[in-house]
Amino acid sequence: MSQITTHILDTARGQPAEGVPLALYQQDGEQWTQLGAGVTNSDGRVAALLDPNNKLPAGTYRMHFSTDEYFSTLGLSVFYPYVDVVFNLGDSGEHYHIPLLLSPFAYSTYRGS
Repeated sequence: MSQITTHILDTARGQPAEGVPLALYQQDGEQWTQLGAGVTNSDGRVAALLDPNNKLPAGTYRMHFSTDEYFSTLGLSVFYPYVDVVFNLGDSGEHYHIPLLLSPFAYSTYRGS
């Protein structure tokens, strides 16, 4: 399992959000460097976002979720065309899970395990 994982649940439909493009970035000064990307599967997860043997350094990271693309495929309008979750990673090498609870007009996130 990679050090950073995510799981997206469509709370309006009561099921995992399949087909959400997302990308993970690391902050480097004023720039952001993309580390990985993917599209959620039928379980709302990206199986191999990062190499599981790669330990990320402490720093600031951003998970970018392209929610507009997801809701467009469902024929729904969306208030938030994307969601950026910015978080700090410690130097312990521990696992960080970034879940996203999603609907066309709201979202919520937290640090999972």
